[in-house]
Amino acid sequence: MPVTINNFVNVPASHRCSNLVGGAWLAPPNAVYLPVVSPYTGEKIGEVPVSTAADVDTVVQKAQAAFAGWRATPIKERTQILLKWRELMLANLDRMSHTAASECGKLVDEARAGILKGLEVTEFAASLQNMATGGVLEVSRGVQCEMRHEPLGVVAGITPFNFPAMVPMWMYPVALVLGNCFVLKPSEKVPLTSQIIGELIVKAGFPVGVFSIVNGDRKTVEALTQHPFVQAVGFVGSTPVAKSVYQNATQAGKRALTLGGAKNAIILLPDADPDVAVRGILDSFTGCGGQRCMAASLVYAVGPVDATIEKIVAAAKKIELGNMMGAIIDKVAMKRISDAIDQAAKDGAKILVDGRKFPAPKGYEGGNWLGPTIIDGAKPEMACTKDEIFGPVLTIMRVGSLPQAMTLEHANPFGNATSVFTTQGAAARYVTDNASAGMLGVNIGVPVPREPFSFGGTKQSKFGSGDITGVSAVDFWTWRKKITTKWSLAKDNNWMS
Repeated sequence: MPVTINNFVNVPASHRCSNLVGGAWLAPPNAVYLPVVSPYTGEKIGEVPVSTAADVDTVVQKAQAAFAGWRATPIKERTQILLKWRELMLANLDRMSHTAASECGKLVDEARAGILKGLEVTEFAASLQNMATGGVLEVSRGVQCEMRHEPLGVVAGITPFNFPAMVPMWMYPVALVLGNCFVLKPSEKVPLTSQIIGELIVKAGFPVGVFSIVNGDRKTVEALTQHPFVQAVGFVGSTPVAKSVYQNATQAGKRALTLGGAKNAIILLPDADPDVAVRGILDSFTGCGGQRCMAASLVYAVGPVDATIEKIVAAAKKIELGNMMGAIIDKVAMKRISDAIDQAAKDGAKILVDGRKFPAPKGYEGGNWLGPTIIDGAKPEMACTKDEIFGPVLTIMRVGSLPQAMTLEHANPFGNATSVFTTQGAAARYVTDNASAGMLGVNIGVPVPREPFSFGGTKQSKFGSGDITGVSAVDFWTWRKKITTKWSLAKDNNWMS
């Protein structure tokens, strides 16, 4: 047995996932099953079915049948069920954290933090019953106009491997409270956490069909986005897939908001507080093994910042895999990251820290372990500068001035996040006023907004309008109904009365 690391408890290799259909767990008939492999151990910890178009239709038909009743349920009652589910989630927090760590490779503490962040969106969703999500105004004597947010019907969320609990929670709590029926298609690499979510949904008392889970692969996604009853699709994943899902969904007449990848930049200025900068940059590119769309992967080093970079390098070399950083999702990702490091060296960049040389945790040698990697002296034309590596790899570009760094930031085809590390208010304001990314940070390596401020990037990091969380999500998951009312003739007749 491997030794315990980071309080990690591996999930037993016995779970065969099912679809949640009309409130019941059903195995798709004659399904092909894919293995679920733990990045920690390289061992199989479950199986997930590949749902066909017919299986998707069964799920969506049940959801459509539940819509009329759920739509007619007062928002206060919907909210009460959601809050009961929230309490069940908190009661099962440890179980969910270990399951998420087992299947996606992050540290248990990181998995727990992700779940709690997702529950913040749940708390925002619960607040919608007390917010003005519509309104009535007397627009003329005896004439009133009213606006209501109406649910769309059956909506779907397609979510990635790196946050098996948090990213789905960006979507379904708001969608459900607003009266939609939600179908979740989790990544086939990490379906186990969603099984717990579905179990607690049923236990909380959501009506059958209001929340469903359909497991599968790319063909399952295509069937879901093309289904005539599915009105809207939310997606989080890589940019090429986000673009494809957006095009397929919108061409089929669906509303779509799909979030893609990133090449997030940090602008490091010479006046930055060394302790703040080192901690913020290190945590940003090593947290979750660098497998998050908000990880810092590119530093624009402005002027004489060698002392700070040396401290980042020293701190990175002290990272202990398994206890201070988690595992990489699979062998394919390991090869992709390793190839990117090789290519950077071939292109003339200097490898200051090579994560491939870090030892695996004792007893977990079969897992996917790769330590922090720091590449220096990169040029704009290099692949390590342009491509999303999606691993614990930090690329450093040396620039002569802050305006030069901002020029490079604007040329970045992605637009999730940009941060600046400085002690000068004027420099910070210059960056936040001029940056092209959707989420900005000052002395913060991962500038994820907290509710009710919304999550969303720009450029090739997002396809569709609005953001996936916050007040913007209300508009995405609803349509606006406008009602104009008159009961009698007014004395001052005009075109409205």
